[in-house]
Amino acid sequence: MHRPIFLAALATALVTTTAARADHPVVDKIAQRVIEKYQSASCQQLAAEKTQNQGKPKPPMEQRAIQLLHEDAAARAEFFNKISAPIVTKLFECGMIP
Repeated sequence: MHRPIFLAALATALVTTTAARADHPVVDKIAQRVIEKYQSASCQQLAAEKTQNQGKPKPPMEQRAIQLLHEDAAARAEFFNKISAPIVTKLFECGMIP
């Protein structure tokens, strides 16, 4: 009796997950740009950029992307799932996080 409910819930979750990913092609592009930036930058470049950009306003395109991530929890989760491992790995390799 519980199996049909479980299967229906699983099917709904899969459809929702698939639809959420398909609805955020912009998130995919932004995530890819962020990943490429971190992978291609040296540790010195990342450290210098961090100190140079503190307190400076973000470019308009970046502000819009940040606003999208603030407003859309599904897009934010998808974005973080894509970028987390590559960025954390790079920051760890650079000694910027313990």
